[in-house]
Amino acid sequence: MSEISLVGTPEWQALESHAKTMRSIHMRELFENDPDRFDRFSFKLGPLLADYSKNILTLETGGLLLELARACRVDEGRGAMFAGAPINSTERRAALHAALRRKSDEPLMVGGQDVMSGIRVVRERIKAFAEEIRSGKIKGSSGKAFKHIINIGIGGSHIGPMFVAQALESSEPSSLTVEFVSNIDSAQFNKVAAALDPEATLVVICSKTFTTSETMANAAHAKAWLAKTVGAKAVSAHFAAVSTAADKATAFGVSKDRIFPIWDWVGGRYSLWSAMSLSAVLARGYDAFDQMLAGAEAMDKHFETAPLSQNLPVILAMIGVWNINFLDFATHAILPYDHTLRGLPAHIQQLDMESNGKGVTVQGAPVTADTGPIVFGGGGSDSQHSFFQLLHQGPRVVPCDFIAAISGAAGSDNNRDVLLSNVFGQSEALLKGRNAAELENVSDELKAHKTFPGNRPSNTLLLDEISPYAVGMLLALYEHKVYVQSLIWGINAFDQWGVELGKELAKGLEPALSGNTKAVAALSETGNGSTIGLVNAYLAAKNAAS
Repeated sequence: MSEISLVGTPEWQALESHAKTMRSIHMRELFENDPDRFDRFSFKLGPLLADYSKNILTLETGGLLLELARACRVDEGRGAMFAGAPINSTERRAALHAALRRKSDEPLMVGGQDVMSGIRVVRERIKAFAEEIRSGKIKGSSGKAFKHIINIGIGGSHIGPMFVAQALESSEPSSLTVEFVSNIDSAQFNKVAAALDPEATLVVICSKTFTTSETMANAAHAKAWLAKTVGAKAVSAHFAAVSTAADKATAFGVSKDRIFPIWDWVGGRYSLWSAMSLSAVLARGYDAFDQMLAGAEAMDKHFETAPLSQNLPVILAMIGVWNINFLDFATHAILPYDHTLRGLPAHIQQLDMESNGKGVTVQGAPVTADTGPIVFGGGGSDSQHSFFQLLHQGPRVVPCDFIAAISGAAGSDNNRDVLLSNVFGQSEALLKGRNAAELENVSDELKAHKTFPGNRPSNTLLLDEISPYAVGMLLALYEHKVYVQSLIWGINAFDQWGVELGKELAKGLEPALSGNTKAVAALSETGNGSTIGLVNAYLAAKNAAS
């Protein structure tokens, strides 16, 4: 935007005025007055049907939102991303996650270098390594074929790849198992390792810098576990790594030919398209991963070329802006009903909240409007029996994304009928609500408890089937939606400085927690009273146990 603040623009003011009218309208009226509402407010793209008709909006709302998108130069921001411009302004980097799924032979020049040539080389290395592990050609130090994969990472090196492994689990059946370890609490690694044969286990360490404290602590734990069985000199045969720091990975003991690079223009929450998903590729096969890349590329092409008014990521992004900034709905629930998509809420939570949880604009000025929503969610079937009560009757309105497939991983069956009836029924209930006149044989004293207002927004994203291609499209849709919203709010979606302070303070506290007397004394003089009390409580318990 120009020097005028976002909320002071004519486009923003027009939407605020329009919102006053829309707050008095119930979605029941919108559907009653427009028999073709579903056709007007739904979008089919390949294997994905997006129904956004259950939102508190009209064609006029859509037009006003489109004017805001144009005023915020969404088209320019979109072009800058695909061109490799340094849109991550605070780190002076491009954000080229879309290049990771690009199949074109045309070069993409960034800083005078063609990034596509390097991407293609790494893809081929991943494919060859996966084929050799899966076929048993590459074996452990004792000659056993690998049966187990342990992925050690955290954040984007854990959440996204774990989702990929879950979502693709029925694509290419394999005897290989895959486990994901992220918690520095050794209980997680010990529980995973207890059921595995070290001689048949490959550990993949995923760390962009190879310095992430949680990851490196778990990597050292894995190294010691392996050494007990295969011997310290043989542990390198049981490691692979994904990192920008090949020297650090080599020093740790990973063979050079098993270190897969990643680039600084790939943020952690966008890295699942890269070698960060190596563990998932090993367990599920490269072909399934390649199909997922193809689905994402199809969404990329749509986002890059479709007019804003017919652009699905833009449409869903602007509906989100409408809900957050003009209807004051601060949260958003992600509700996948297919079990293979169970990891989606956690991935979208990181993608959205780490990207758009910003309080300053790209120019460093305080934002003048709320930015990203509070994202949460869970499997739809289980969530109906846990937090849906708040969605239906709580005073806070929570917009929802219902996500399901027409055909599941096991094909169509009777359970699919029941599952989809719940998807459609729950979104309908959020829309309609129930008033007292619709209740029969209910006492007056109970009527207030059994009525609820409805008029609660939701989108339904319906896939033809749970295929790698459809999963790729779905993930890329959310990525582009989040980016468009960052352009509206004028924030940088690709940095995450807010997480750094806690890491720095934690590192500084480690000496005191280990019992270093000088560090404890220094903390007592300069620390926060609460932190001092907590450290002393921990040390007292630790000393009592020793």
